Amino acid sequence: MWRKAIATTARGVGALHYPWRTIAHGHSTAVSPSDAVNSILLRSLKEHYLDVTKMNPPPKINPPSPFTVVQGSLDGNGPALKRTFGDEEITISVMRLANIVPGDGGEDDGADDGDDINQLFLHVDVSKPGQKESLHFLCGLYPDALGIHSVSMRHKADAASSVEDGSSYAGPVFEDLDEKIRDAFHNYIEERGVGDSLFPFLRAWLYVKDHRNLMRWFKSVGTFINENKKAVKDS
Repeated sequence: MWRKAIATTARGVGALHYPWRTIAHGHSTAVSPSDAVNSILLRSLKEHYLDVTKMNPPPKINPPSPFTVVQGSLDGNGPALKRTFGDEEITISVMRLANIVPGDGGEDDGADDGDDINQLFLHVDVSKPGQKESLHFLCGLYPDALGIHSVSMRHKADAASSVEDGSSYAGPVFEDLDEKIRDAFHNYIEERGVGDSLFPFLRAWLYVKDHRNLMRWFKSVGTFINENKKAVKDS
């Protein structure tokens, strides 16, 4: 488990329903192997859930103007940011990549510390009114740089999701394009505010989303195991 995240959902944790609180500590001497395994799993889930709730939130970071956060984006799979540029609408979806910087041999090696994340994947869509397709950029975002991996056209319905449609053409290999074309594409998205200035906010936003998903996962898995345990007892 990553050891550092943004705990915006940690507030009010005491009011949450803990599915593992209903674990029976009965005095029955007939405990099936399945009950024992379930109890161990629920206890472990509870311990790790409580660890997650204790994670400290980082300083609040606002997106660079004029980008704004898409409402409900933390609980969905769509874009995180949006803005307008003339008659265009630009949306940005983000994914986290595994830390690609090898450890330096220190005692903290192996820890998945959020501050070590140094690369993000961006899906940037530029759409225009009346157009059925949008211009889609797949980019790698770093603290001090942005690189384009591919440029393609996508149907607007597909642009709402970061999942690639395998049936659509993803465009040529970007590095195979003429240098002047590559530079022109970089200037195109930079003019629309897509650059390394987005990195601090998007990294923080992704921590918040990961934290929420992890909290939700512990709770839903614990509920499932506990309900299964009840069903076995009632049968």
